[in-house]
Amino acid sequence: MSQTRLRVRYAPSPTGYLHIGGLRTALYNELLARKHGGDFILRIEDTDQTRFVPGATENLCSSLKRCGVEANEGVWIDDQGNLIERGEYGPYTQSKRKEKHKAYAEQLVTMGKAYPCFCTSERLDKLREEQQLMKQPTMYDGHCRNVASDETQRRIMAGETYVIRLKLPKEGNVTIDDVIRGQVTFDWKLIDDQVIIKSDGFPTYHLASMCDDHDMQISHVIRGEEWLSSTPKHLFIFSSFGWEPPRFAHLPLLLNPDRSKLSKRQGDVAVEDFLEKGYLPEALINFVAMLGWNPTGDREIYAHDELRSLFALENVNKSGAILNLEKLDWINEQYLRALSENAYLELVRPLAKISVEDPAILDRALLLIRERLHRLNQVHECISPLFQEPNYNEINLTWKAQSPETAKEILNEVRNFLHAQSKSFWEWGNRTAIEQTIKTWIAEKKWQNGEVLWPVRVALSGQEKSPSPFELLETYGKEMSLKRLDAAIGSL
Repeated sequence: MSQTRLRVRYAPSPTGYLHIGGLRTALYNELLARKHGGDFILRIEDTDQTRFVPGATENLCSSLKRCGVEANEGVWIDDQGNLIERGEYGPYTQSKRKEKHKAYAEQLVTMGKAYPCFCTSERLDKLREEQQLMKQPTMYDGHCRNVASDETQRRIMAGETYVIRLKLPKEGNVTIDDVIRGQVTFDWKLIDDQVIIKSDGFPTYHLASMCDDHDMQISHVIRGEEWLSSTPKHLFIFSSFGWEPPRFAHLPLLLNPDRSKLSKRQGDVAVEDFLEKGYLPEALINFVAMLGWNPTGDREIYAHDELRSLFALENVNKSGAILNLEKLDWINEQYLRALSENAYLELVRPLAKISVEDPAILDRALLLIRERLHRLNQVHECISPLFQEPNYNEINLTWKAQSPETAKEILNEVRNFLHAQSKSFWEWGNRTAIEQTIKTWIAEKKWQNGEVLWPVRVALSGQEKSPSPFELLETYGKEMSLKRLDAAIGSL
């Protein structure tokens, strides 16, 4: 466009929650704007009033805000949860621009670039059925394209219901210069005369979005691949008015692991779902950024600011990107492990849902499970077994062919040995020394590691599968460890 400032927009419909694909579109718009010192606008495309969901706009803004993808212009949500609009190109809610859109449509009719269409839904349904039977593309047949203007006015004045359609060329072709896909050519005769004003007077996306892009001086339109086939219609609108179009960039589809298209019917795909499952917003942003693009190709972990400085729209892949949840789990693990100890504990303490007498033991247990966590919603599941009272009648305290009498004798010896250890032995962070001390003692007693460590570990955890006895001793501390060993000894 003739203006030099880079201006991009994310323009979702308020029809539900923010889809993971919508987050990627918003993120790429934000990254491009921030890299070039431009503007990132959030505009709400609510022209289809039949699909409007109350509260959806607030949810979209809230989800974007939680992920740190913030628009500096347009619709937003303040700290009290109220919707606001900011910027000099408003209103940024499309339905509030209805009269502007109607005026643009009337201009197109006057210029011979659009026309009123009086075809009933019954006629259109019949036409579609006939085309399907004939194995033809289902598209409008141009029945009202050449109705005389006086006849058109007579029918409008008589109160007939009508829509307004674009009067697209039916010969030749049109080429789109897409930032990601390069040049893509379409045959005009295969493109439908798009409805731009519906019978209820509201514009469709095709008219409203392009007119708003012009009015708001949008320089780049970054959107999903599904809009590529509609781009000729959008360029036609710009050309008809003599406007310079924005640069278009169509992002690759998001795919399931079986390479089918990701949809709302295939599991939880809302950003809110991912956050509720315990993915950190920073990890989710990192993951979503990699769905079709990688800044350097030599690593997977990038901070948001790094993504902003490295983003290159032309380097986004054309092919579909697979939503690999195992990779998301891995990325989330890296972010969890990178947190400071205090930040991690502040985050997970409320999720433990465990009541203990000594908060220090809970903190040590939370730090113990840290390496085993993929997501925050696993905290309670991982930590609760560590605080359940063991039922030694339901677990096997003996190692291989070991007799209960031998196991009891060994546990007694271990209990006495541990009781004699100094305060420093039990300090958090002393796990390596605990292991070395115990293994040296086992060797001196001429026992095998297994015949000692198995009953000790099971006695401490109450489970046949658990962290190592050294991790458990370090976590539980002296008092709780001895208490559990005494209970196990008493059960044999």
